[in-house]
Parts: sequence; C-alpha cells; structure tokens
Amino acid sequence: MKRHIAAVRLGVLLATSLLTHSLLAQPVAKGRPVPRLASGEVNFGAPAGTSGTWSRSDTRSIIPEKESQLALRDRGGRPNEELARGLKPPFSQVPFQPWAEQLYMYRLEHEIEPYGRCKPTGGMRNMSIPYGIDVVQVPEEKRMYLFHTGGSHTFRVIYMDGREHPKDLDPTYGGHSVGHWEGDTLVIDTVGFNERGWIDSRGIPNTTKLHLIERISRPDFETLRYEMVVDDPGAYTGTWQTGMLIKWTDNNETFQFLCQDGNLAQELMVGGGSSHIDRTSPIIP
Repeated sequence: MKRHIAAVRLGVLLATSLLTHSLLAQPVAKGRPVPRLASGEVNFGAPAGTSGTWSRSDTRSIIPEKESQLALRDRGGRPNEELARGLKPPFSQVPFQPWAEQLYMYRLEHEIEPYGRCKPTGGMRNMSIPYGIDVVQVPEEKRMYLFHTGGSHTFRVIYMDGREHPKDLDPTYGGHSVGHWEGDTLVIDTVGFNERGWIDSRGIPNTTKLHLIERISRPDFETLRYEMVVDDPGAYTGTWQTGMLIKWTDNNETFQFLCQDGNLAQELMVGGGSSHIDRTSPIIP
C-alpha cells in the first residue's frame, strides 16, 4: 500500500514538474497582440467593439536642422525612439538641389504650411494629422481608406487591386496611391503630386516628378512604424528616406472638424499680427 501511495506521489510530482517546465518554456506575450482582420491582414485600425486613432507624438522636423538634434529627447523626456531606430536622417544627408534647400530654409522662417490654410496633405504630413487619423481597411473592395480628423475634410484612398497608375494624371495634393503587402508590411506607391503641398509640416518641397514609396507596419498594438522614400529628381540629386513612429490612442474617435474657408493663419505668419493685417490684399489659395 505504501509503495502504491509513494508511486502516486512520484507520478504527481513528475506531472507537475513537466507542466511547470512547459509553461515556463512558452513565450510570454507582451501587451496586447497585433490585431488582424478575418482576411488575415494586419488590422491598422481598432479591433471590433473598440475604438482608437493614431497620433504622432513627436512634431519636430522629419529632417533635423542640426546634427546635434539627433540626441534630443521628446517632450515627455523619453529617448527619441524615431532617431534611435535610424528613421530620420540628419539635414546634411538630404540631397537637396540648391533651390530646394533655399526654399526649405525660407519656409522654416517665413511661411505657414498649406495644411494650416485648409489645404489637403500629402506624403508624411498625411500621416501626422492633428487629433489623429483613422485607417479603414475594406479587403472585399480591395481598398484602404485613411481618414483625417483635422484639416480640410479629406480622406485618402489606397487601391489594393493590383492596378497601375493612370497614364495621364491631373496633379493633386495627395497624388494617386496603389498598395500591396510584403508580409505584414503595407507598401504604398504614389505619384501625381502637384507642387502646392508640402511633404511635411515644416516646408520640405517637391515637384510634380515626386515618386513616393511608403512602408507602414504595426510592430506591436501601440505602435505604427512609418517609413518614406522620396524620389524627386526635380528637387533632389538622389533619393532619400525618413520616418517616424506613431502611437495608438485608445477610446478615441474622429469627429467633425471645421477648417475655416480662406484661413490665412495670420497669427502664425511673420508680421501677421491683427494690427498688421493688410485687409486689401487678395486671399491666396
């Protein structure tokens, strides 16, 4: 009898040991898993029954004006992850043509971006909208939509059906975008830009020759990784790339936003105080 009890105890201890070893050997998930759609695609939006939007936390230039800015920290005192991961190039590595560099430097000091005057956005600025962006994927239509909360009531369409760009495009602020998946990374190819928009909020110029390649991934639930390759022989002597990380905000939704018609953002312009406004000047679109 004692031998039988001892054997049972030994069996229980062995089973417990094996179970414990099995549990310890399994990887422990950190945070919430990256959501996916029924089609298997990574879901860039909120899982069913929840809400949220993407908001850029670091609003500095996508090309730091000085090499020393590579060591800066963001507003919360945390290390600048975007630079630490090699997403942003220093100013000296951007292959500006002379006129494009001069225009960029002038805009930094003297102009307010077109977005501040209710104009649509393109390029990187398209992903860093005030109050957040909402990504809606519709696999059955083979399309994706990117909705902006702030700005000029615009949204962006990304065609996922394998089509090519039209041969004769009318230049627009956002261009014409087609996309495809490379694993869990969305790759977006865009052409057809006009020259009236800015690639970012600080004044990076482009011409109608701009060909933009964007890569978007969701490495974890809370983070969207955005990378952009600029190919514009009209403004640069070679291609260059930059990027940023965008953070998820739970329980946040897009809302109606009124952008004032004819807004010149005078208070943000040099010499644009209310007492210096020339009210006889025509409104420049």
